[in-house]
Amino acid sequence: MIAVPANTVAELAFHAQQDHADPFNTVRLDVLFETPGGGLLRVPAFWAGGATWKVRYASAETGRHAFSTVCSAKDDAGLHGVSGEVEIRPYEGANPLYARGPIRPSDNHRYLQHADGTPFFWLGDTWWMGLCKRIRWPDEFQVLTDNRLRKGFNVVQIVAGLYPDMGAFDPRGANEAGFPWEEEWASIRPAHFDHADARIAHLVESGIVPCIVGAWGYYLPWLGPEKMKRHWRYLIARWGAYPVAWCVAGEANLPWYLVPNFPYDDREAVTGWTEIAAYVRATDPFGRPVSIHPTGLGRLSARGSIDDQGLLDFDMLQTGHGDRESLGPTVDTVRWSYGAEPRMPVLNSEVNYEGILGRCHDDVQRLMFWTCILNGACGHTYGANGIWQMNQADTPYGNSPHGGTYGPTPWQEAMNLPGSRQLGEAKRLLDGYAWHEFEPHPEWAHYVDSAAPRDTWHHPHAAGIRDRVRFIYAPQGFDVVLCELSGDGWRVRAVEPASGAVADLGQLQVSPSGSVAVSRPFSDDASRPEQDWLIIAERT
Repeated sequence: MIAVPANTVAELAFHAQQDHADPFNTVRLDVLFETPGGGLLRVPAFWAGGATWKVRYASAETGRHAFSTVCSAKDDAGLHGVSGEVEIRPYEGANPLYARGPIRPSDNHRYLQHADGTPFFWLGDTWWMGLCKRIRWPDEFQVLTDNRLRKGFNVVQIVAGLYPDMGAFDPRGANEAGFPWEEEWASIRPAHFDHADARIAHLVESGIVPCIVGAWGYYLPWLGPEKMKRHWRYLIARWGAYPVAWCVAGEANLPWYLVPNFPYDDREAVTGWTEIAAYVRATDPFGRPVSIHPTGLGRLSARGSIDDQGLLDFDMLQTGHGDRESLGPTVDTVRWSYGAEPRMPVLNSEVNYEGILGRCHDDVQRLMFWTCILNGACGHTYGANGIWQMNQADTPYGNSPHGGTYGPTPWQEAMNLPGSRQLGEAKRLLDGYAWHEFEPHPEWAHYVDSAAPRDTWHHPHAAGIRDRVRFIYAPQGFDVVLCELSGDGWRVRAVEPASGAVADLGQLQVSPSGSVAVSRPFSDDASRPEQDWLIIAERT
């Protein structure tokens, strides 16, 4: 019997007593676990190479969990009919993913929370190619993990070997053991995933949720639906016991870059990925949250990249890399998703990587974060050019299949761009409030200056809890009128998101109409679009 703390991973190995030709494709092994409370979970096992299969299991329920194996090779006594027990003991450590449990949607489907009900503010980073050898294990990977952890990031979006921006079996996509699949998609390669395991486990042990993207969207016609299901079953067997989130595909509605008429909204691919999403939900016994990553076409959201929104637990958006021109589509898409049915948590999973094509600097990172959050998002994913493709100083990623390049910034430089620090500070600021109870209220604020922009996107963005606290983000440095305040007793602070400077403006007198004007207390140059500021009004 093996014993592990609650929510941590127990690994059991089973060894075939017979030779099996093409074991990945011909042998299917499941392990049935019966919980002390009478629950039954069917957990897929994975071929670990040679004659070995493994299963990984985790549970929050303490006590003895009995198991028995069910194998398609029923005459192999090493794989079929093996029984035993796993003991789950209380967890006594400090890792929130174990102490509070994995993440899931809240009961009101507005935000994400740990299994124990603690709200989880998603601050993600984009490491699409983080499982390949372009970033070395362990030293470089751990440096980047530590950097993000110190800044408050708690999610990493990472692709399981079938990467974007490259063709199949491009050398840039290999890890220390090569590719995830054999040529012609003949079989999975366990050695590749052995190396990936160490990185996924390190993220989890650091308290970071891996949001695992199964494949980029254009791989589906290359593998076909049945092999893509086998690929996903393998990922679930390897990593489903960890406190992960699933992203069924990246840019699910975008075809291969070099097809005629590219780019376009590929609805045939959407139908195919909907089938895969249903398979993921049916196969994962642990019920990890599921979404899908869209491209910058159509609705710009997971809702528009799947035929059955009921398969989604949260909505991932991608709203462009157009610098400040992306503000309109970003605000419109967040507001649309927040108001759509079925209700689900919404977050922007890709927008304006910092430094991409020499633009989208820290002012744009703040702009996208605060406008998303104050219009209903329950978290946000940052990205930096140089990190998503893991540029090295001596080996930048190089050209995309279409011939262009997004820039050679090394990841070591990109991890210290100011936007990541500023977004981490923004998360820490929100963590001091009941952010999960915030509701967007754009009518709560407007600019004083008649020369200020009046359109819905550049208008101040506001959210909060009506009679308790309000956050107002002004994308530009004009004075702001706070509206619909119920009586006096409102204490106001101003925050400069770029520097973190705070000015206590004291208790302001509210007019009979329920409004009060607030002037920006920091050095001001309204001709500079990055002169954004934040107002926090609290009822005393």
